[in-house]
Amino acid sequence: MDHEPERGSESPFHLEPQKPGFEAMGHENDFRFWWASELAALLGYESLHSFRKAVERTMVTLTSLNVPIFENIIQEQRTIDGKTANDYKLSRFACYLAAMNGDPKKPEVARAQAYFVTWAEACRLSLEEAEGVERVGIRAEISDHERSLSGTAHRAGVVNYAYFQNAGYRGLYNMDLYQIRRTKGVPEGRSPLDFMAKTELAANLFRVTQTEEKIQVERIRGQPALERTAQEVGRKVRKTMIEISGRKPEELPPAEDIKEVHKKLKSSHREIRKLDKPGATPADLPPPHTSRT
Repeated sequence: MDHEPERGSESPFHLEPQKPGFEAMGHENDFRFWWASELAALLGYESLHSFRKAVERTMVTLTSLNVPIFENIIQEQRTIDGKTANDYKLSRFACYLAAMNGDPKKPEVARAQAYFVTWAEACRLSLEEAEGVERVGIRAEISDHERSLSGTAHRAGVVNYAYFQNAGYRGLYNMDLYQIRRTKGVPEGRSPLDFMAKTELAANLFRVTQTEEKIQVERIRGQPALERTAQEVGRKVRKTMIEISGRKPEELPPAEDIKEVHKKLKSSHREIRKLDKPGATPADLPPPHTSRT
């Protein structure tokens, strides 16, 4: 029998499994899991469909961390309100990542994020942790789209991909890639993308996807024309960022090395898995941290 999300003013995210809420909604079947549709309701989403993006981003994050998806997310058909629908079984760690990838403007998501970080001693600051999870997901998406763009660009006539890539950065940052590295203090041999916060990563993801789209739609061919296209798209993204926030992308502060974020999330994964070992209970959780103001 499925558990109904609790109603009322009390938060469903607490450490008392005898009360209605997240812990009571867990199911046992080979491993402890929560239905994505039920978690979506707890997090204030109208439907699983509107929550699906957070689940998909969770899959990307798991892949980036080299954590097996099948151990954390299983798609399954089941009956919901008398209708057959696709749902997902989520491990505790998948619930954690999905909440961190959720809409922070929803008060339910904010409460869930504050609760979930009590699970892992390695991750004590909810706002920074949510930012880190999103960074990992976006960084992985950029890598995927850069590979796709590389293939598209070479088929369209790019011979020197480094020049083509630099043109895109030059459009967005009004400087060449080596200057970006120097300005941002990026170590030799590392990508500036590994030291970008969420906003800057999102801008670069948009730049990469729109560059590929423009090449394909307008059938642009040849190295010079393709470099101009990459720079033009970057320049338009730059203009939009400045119009919206008043900040130039090269002025955005660097973020923690993405490799360090990976280490922390893997540590979180190990800590969270311990909570659902046989005999473990929510009473084994560390006490909630003092709320920050």
